[in-house]
Parts: sequence; structure tokens; C-alpha cells
Amino acid sequence: MEDLNRTVPKLPIPGKRNILITSALPYVNNVPHLGNIIGSVLSADVFARYCRLRGYNAIYICGTDEYGTATETKALEENCTPKQICDKYHAIHREVYKWFNISFDEFGRTSSPQQTEVCQAIFKKLLENNWLSENTMQQLYCDTCEKFLADRFVEGTCPTEGCNYDSARGDQCENCGKLLNPTELINPRCKQCKNTPRIRDTNHLFLELPLLKDKLVNYIESTAVTGSWSQNAIQTTNAWLKEGLKQRCITRDLKWGVPVPLEEFKDKVFYVWFDAPIGYVSITSCYASDWEKWWKNPENVELYQFMGKDNVPFHTVMFPSMLLGTGENWTLMKTISVTEYLNYEAGKFSKSKGVGVFGNDAKDTNIPVEVWRYYLLTNRPEVSDTLFTWSDLQAKLNNELLNNLGNFINRVLSFLAKPPGSGYGSVIPDAPGADSHPLTKKLAEEVGKYVEQYLEAMEKVKLKQGLRTAMSISSEGNAYLQESQFWNLYKEDRPSCSIVIKTSLGLVYLLACLLEPFMPSFSAEVFKQLNLPPEQASLCDEKGDIDRAKRPWEILPAGHKIGRPEPLFKELKGEEVEEYRRKFAGSQADRLERDEAEKAAKLAEQLKKKVTVGGKKQQAKKPAAEGKSKGSVEPDISITRLDIRVGLIKNAKKHPDADSLYVEEIDVGEGDCRTVVSGLVKYIPLEEMQNRKVCVLCNLKPATMRGIKSQAMVLAASNSDHTKVELVDPPESAVVGERVTFPGFEGEPDDVLNPKKKVWETLQVDLQTNNDLVACYKDIPLTTSAGVCKVASIGCGSIR
Repeated sequence: MEDLNRTVPKLPIPGKRNILITSALPYVNNVPHLGNIIGSVLSADVFARYCRLRGYNAIYICGTDEYGTATETKALEENCTPKQICDKYHAIHREVYKWFNISFDEFGRTSSPQQTEVCQAIFKKLLENNWLSENTMQQLYCDTCEKFLADRFVEGTCPTEGCNYDSARGDQCENCGKLLNPTELINPRCKQCKNTPRIRDTNHLFLELPLLKDKLVNYIESTAVTGSWSQNAIQTTNAWLKEGLKQRCITRDLKWGVPVPLEEFKDKVFYVWFDAPIGYVSITSCYASDWEKWWKNPENVELYQFMGKDNVPFHTVMFPSMLLGTGENWTLMKTISVTEYLNYEAGKFSKSKGVGVFGNDAKDTNIPVEVWRYYLLTNRPEVSDTLFTWSDLQAKLNNELLNNLGNFINRVLSFLAKPPGSGYGSVIPDAPGADSHPLTKKLAEEVGKYVEQYLEAMEKVKLKQGLRTAMSISSEGNAYLQESQFWNLYKEDRPSCSIVIKTSLGLVYLLACLLEPFMPSFSAEVFKQLNLPPEQASLCDEKGDIDRAKRPWEILPAGHKIGRPEPLFKELKGEEVEEYRRKFAGSQADRLERDEAEKAAKLAEQLKKKVTVGGKKQQAKKPAAEGKSKGSVEPDISITRLDIRVGLIKNAKKHPDADSLYVEEIDVGEGDCRTVVSGLVKYIPLEEMQNRKVCVLCNLKPATMRGIKSQAMVLAASNSDHTKVELVDPPESAVVGERVTFPGFEGEPDDVLNPKKKVWETLQVDLQTNNDLVACYKDIPLTTSAGVCKVASIGCGSIR
């Protein structure tokens, strides 16, 4: 997390690129879940780490959002004070982010004295400049508790027709989801004392957003384009402007919050959405006494803000309006990066309901932090909601990290570490003539393009694209090793082998740098195996790092001795995935109840074993059916019974006796090709059927079609009205003949599917493509050693 060795805070440096980074302040009413983490702190951390690698003068500011009704409600639930709740959850958040390697320069909290000072100063400026007004509102008042009730302190029956849920909150009904005002509830009751409150007038202060509209629109129009605002941020902001800006109440009848510094409002505090964004400023003031050099220096400082889509209007409308209204020279946001929602398995992550995988859950698995970071960032919901599934996590770890990235690095380092005679004794060889070695020159050109694409993506905060581009360099490295056949070169052409190995070592170093923002612990381990300090990671133009990346054989010096190579990733097995899926099903409360039940069952079992009869332990009777022959039992209909393989169409032609059919000769790894008849003529041109890899179902019973026996079936996806059909494509580098698997499912296929048992027909209904065009059984991707199988454009299609 923060640099604990820091003694002097960083301040803007004239002539350098100074970048101030914030992420939405996480609220302290629960442990952050994975959706919270990718939506704010992890995304901001990646960008902050990238900025530091580039040599920019960047700081990353965050902290817990601690005021408001949700904190008071949680305190009531846990029978403690709001401050105790905040202390508890601030420590939990800090620990979770520390495990996730989030590199804050300061991680503070909004309940600090500095927050009160900065918040009240901004308020006074708005008051002086006449941007505030006073109005009367009607609000529920509890005579027993002698206080106005904020929305979450009221419960009652939902007024929505057909709902009638009797525990609806004053702000929203959890049963039907309708947003409410407390005065709309039928039979309202105070959440604390359960008595019926009454409606009473109360005065509040409002920010006059309509009067600030011209200043705000000028800012938005000039910055949204130059700052490359994400499209979802622009759409949400424009929707607010189109609807028309309204007065916004900035005070609440609460005790826990920043006090309003006016005598007539002494019993009120600021609304959490007025004071929360100011937390970015106050936490910076905790970091550096000269905080104004960051926050009141728009000519020299760029402000980047990261958040989920539900926070957008408070950062593009409310917060800038507040700052503009002061008339002071504030550093306003240049770039906003907004994520959509990360959903969990079949439902949604929910902090309030405790549904999903939470930060402390991830920490308690055997899955390393770099895998969690990688998975969340490859799944970052940048333009639409994305889905977390355990099987997808397994596929990304096993196929992308283990088989691609880890395999490349380990092959290079392990070969270098072999003793002389079979390797280089861990010492990097010299590589004269590398710049004229054809294969190496071609590789360098490709890597140079990828590095430029990586930089372009990262500068525009397209983090997922940046990560994908970096991983492409690993794929290029694997292909380079394979094409060079370095193991043969070592015996036959040692100088060329040295060029390949030294160049590959440069790629290892480059990958450790490019991936450091995404997987810092992975990067540190690679540097350790290279016998280099992790602080050496750099992508600075001034140091020539980018230029040198285009000549990877020059990156590491000849004569340098590396450390000991070790595998970087470990396979995640199907049984582990199933255990995690079971363990984290339901809500946190469900899991607690389930754990208690399992403990009770184990205890009962232990007690049962101790029961004796006649001084001897009682033996359990074997089930009568145990003696029956297992061979007579029909196995369950499982996806593993299908023998789907990667095939290569060697030749395809029109069926001589059927206009709608193709006849293909397909290599499925058996030596001889299989003849397959497919009804694809009107969907796929003949030239597109030649010499392409396909997924082939090999254990259907052969069938004669217009006089030609078809010995298998090619898998294809169709849209809902069957007007469009596309072949299911395995990855280009998938091995012909390898079996397509379904992570989490293990078992051998049938020799031939029995048509009477309808195995294929039963399973086929759950074969479809998802929104990401991945071919799946339910939500499990069709997977090869080279990655998942996909289609070109048909999402949510049926596979047959």
C-alpha cells in the first residue's frame, strides 16, 4: 500500500508531467467485494503504477467514505458507535487492499479533522458567492427518539401495487427494487424504536445547480473530449444535463457527519454526497501540507478519477459545480474512467446483501493475488457489464497465465540455466548479428508494434486492451521459440541459438515491465529469477526503455548471471473450482449458516463413531445395492461423454447429390481423415471451408446422408431465427486432435453415443455462445490448451 519509507511527500515538479489519481472512496458498511475492487481501487492502481513506470510524477489518493446514514444504520445493527464501525471497516479495507498490492500514496478517511476543515471552507465560499439557498422540506420525525429520520431509518410497507413488502426502506424497496421517499411508505415506523413517526417541516440548504449550469457546461464541453472521458461517463452526464439540473439538498438531519458551520443549522451535517468527493482533497492534505500545489494548480496537474458507473454524476456534475462555485483556481478532473458492473455467476455482487466473492474471501483461497488481479483486469467491465465465473477464472489461469506466459518465461530461463553442454550455465550469452537474423528481426518488428499499441492504450486508460496487448508479446515469444527450434540450434548453430536465447530473455524482462502495473508480485518474482532488483522496472522515454524494447536482444547484458528459475503459476484443478463455487454460493449470512451446520454435522459424526455396542464400535451396514454390478448402471448424462476434438478441414466440396450439403475430409488426429457431411452450403462459402480448424463431435453414431456416410459432426452456432450460421473456431494454435475440455468437468467420453439414450440431444440445449462470443456449455467455455473456442459474431446463439 502506501510507501511506509516515505519521508517527504511528492509535490508537482515544473516541467514534468504531474498526475493526481483518485479512485472512488469505498464506503465502510461492509468488506469490499471484487466488483468494488475492479471498479475503483484496482483500476486506479494499474494506472498509477503505469505512470510511475513511465517516469511521470504521480500520486494516488484514496480512503474510506465514513459519514452518512448507512454508517449510522450499520452501527445500530452492530450495537456500537458510528466511529467504532468506521474504525473496524477502515482497518478491514486497508488489509484487503494491502493484500491486493494496491499502491496508494495515501489511504485516509473522511472522518478526519482535515475533512471538516476543507469541507467547511468550500461551503463558506459557496455561501459567500450566493450559490446556496434555504428551503423547507417535509420529513418524518420520531417523537420517541426526538429526531428527524433519514431515509434508511424508516421502514414500512411498500406502496407499489402488487408488492406490499412490509420491510421496505425509506429509500428503496428491496423486494421490488422501486426507489422511494420515506413519506411514501404505508404504515411507516422508526427503525430504532419501531414507533410511528409523523411528518414535520424542516429547513435545509440547497446547492443551486441551475445557476451554475453555464460554468459547468463550459467545463464539460472543453474537457470531455480533451480528457478522453469514457463513453458511459459522457452518456450519464449528458442525461443529467438534458433532464435539467435541479437544486440539490446538501444537508441532513443527522449527528454523524461534517457539522454545518451556521448557528441555525447547528444540529445538521452535510449530505454524504456533498462531503465525500471533498475527501479526495482532505486526504491529500493529510499526505502533504502543501496540498494546494496539487489541487489548486490546473496548469501543471492532470486529475484522473476512477469509479463505477453509479458514481458518475457526483463527479462530473456535483463535484465540479461545487469547486467552480467557489471561484477559486481548482484542479478539475481531466479524465474519468468508469466501469460497468461485474456480476457474479448467475446473479449480482451485492455489498449490502453479502452476495459474491469479497476481498477477504479472495485472500482466503489458494489462488495467488497476481491471478486475482489478472482475472479481474481481463474481465474489467469497460463498456458493458461482465460476468465473474469460477470456470472462466480457471480457464484464464490455466490457459493464459500457465500455458502461455508462464510457459514462455520458464522455457527460456530453464534452458539458460542448464549446465554447459546442454545450456548456458545461467549466464546470458553474447549475440552478435542479432539485428540481421531474419526470424529475430521479424519478431522485433512485431514486438515494437505491440509496445506502441500498449502505450497508446494505457495513455487512454484502456487498461484491458493494454493487458491484452502485453500478453500478445508472450504469444509472439512462444511462437518465436517454436519456429526457431532453439533446442536444435544449440547443437547445430550455437551463434543463432545465442541470438534466440538473448532476444527471448529481453522479452522476459520486457514482459515483467509491461505487466508490472497489472501483476506487480509476478513482475517482482520474474526480476528475482533474472537476478535483478524489481526497482529496475521502467518504461521511461528518457532512459531509452521504449526504443530498446524494439531491439530486445540489447535489453540484458551478456555475461549477466540469472537466478534460479521456478514455475510462476500453478494449475487450478476442476475439483478446486467446484469447491470454491460451493463455498462462496449464497450470501455471507448463508455461508456462515452453512459453515455452522457443517461443523455441527462433523461433531455429530464424531460422537456417532464413539458410540459402542458391547464394548465394540458399531459397524455401519453396507447398502444392499453395493454388490450390484456397476457395469449395468447407465452413467449420468454429463458433458464429458462428448468426444469433441480440434479438427482441420483438409478438403471440402459440394455433395454430388445434395445442393445444401458439403462433404469435408477432416483430420482429427487419427492418421486417416474422417468424412463429414454438413448442411452449411447456404451459410458459409466453400472457400471459407478450406484448410481451417473446427470443433468436431467425433462419437456420434455414423449416419448416411444422401449416399455418403458421415463419421462426425462439425459444431456451428446459429442465431435465434437460424438466418445466420457460423463455425465454432478453436484457437489458431490449438493442436489438431486434442480433446476440447470443459473446466470443472472430468471424465472419459463414450466410444459411441447411444442414440436411444438421447445424450447429445440432452446436452445440446445447454451449448450456446455468450455475449463475448465464447462457445460454452452452460457458462463453461469450450477450452483447448491454446485457449477458448469462439465464433465470429453470433452472441447468445445456439450450438449444434
